[in-house]
Amino acid sequence: MNQFKNTEDDNFKKIRHKAEFVYKSIKNIKCPYFNEEILFNSRGLEHLKFKSKYKVRERKDAYIRLKNIHLAPKILTSSCTLQEKQTKKIFIEIKTNSRHEKVLKKFDYYGFISIVKDFNYEKRLKVVVRQVDGGQKHFWSIIPYWKSNKELKMYSGNLEED
Repeated sequence: MNQFKNTEDDNFKKIRHKAEFVYKSIKNIKCPYFNEEILFNSRGLEHLKFKSKYKVRERKDAYIRLKNIHLAPKILTSSCTLQEKQTKKIFIEIKTNSRHEKVLKKFDYYGFISIVKDFNYEKRLKVVVRQVDGGQKHFWSIIPYWKSNKELKMYSGNLEED
């Protein structure tokens, strides 16, 4: 049992390191829907590992997202149709003049759903792009689609948290 857990930990670490390497090599992707560049900054990678600032994602949730991160650029470069959009106003903490304060900002979330071939498998994935208060759009998340097993459903319909 203990040996199985060590193997599982090693596998997760390998996937995480590989995903971080792939993610850091992406930089920007031209999206035909927006006709502009989508950034792949540190916030997107952090969101794949953490659900919120102090809340770590479940291991199987993070694993499946990190494992599929290499497909996000393919989905964004081929997507010409937007499937979902949410706009929210959220308080975020910003630092000004060495002070931390909470400010209400508008967040736009855009969802692109696609079926992509990965080796011998076809996968249905959703890529979420986020825009903060009219700023530059950046990659936010990649979400697997689970067909029938409700226990494996790793999204809630809330694009901010997913």
